[in-house]
Amino acid sequence: MVTTRTKVFSFPHSRFIGFDHVWDEIERLTAMGANEKGFPRHNIIKYSDTEYAMEFTLGGYKKSDLEIESKAGVLIIRGNPEEDTRSYLHKGITTKKFTETFRLADHVVVDGADFVNGLLVINLRVELPEEQRPRNIPIGTMPKVKTLLTED
Repeated sequence: MVTTRTKVFSFPHSRFIGFDHVWDEIERLTAMGANEKGFPRHNIIKYSDTEYAMEFTLGGYKKSDLEIESKAGVLIIRGNPEEDTRSYLHKGITTKKFTETFRLADHVVVDGADFVNGLLVINLRVELPEEQRPRNIPIGTMPKVKTLLTED
């Protein structure tokens, strides 16, 4: 059976071999309307090709209200604040329960987290195995098993 992708993106999928799972994930998130609710607000910062950070504004939360879990390429951040029984004339700062899920690329690991002054920062790092790091291939080092070029 032949399947052709004609969904969300129109750029040439034929240039990306073995990335079907990536397109499926992007299309799934697009269909779901990823983070339509807009809470909590967050930034994703790229410091280098191997270092990233995520910042979440969580004013009114305590460190004990937050949980961060990383498993099987998925980062899950949960906020579960204690019930607030105070009576408000105006409540402009929300402290509601939330769960945010982020799919991590292969070899991305959580390098630590901190929560200071209502800002949750999660550091991420790419850890490529040695065999997957770029390397130069010298020309003329191939064993002489078969040669496509013939010498005259």
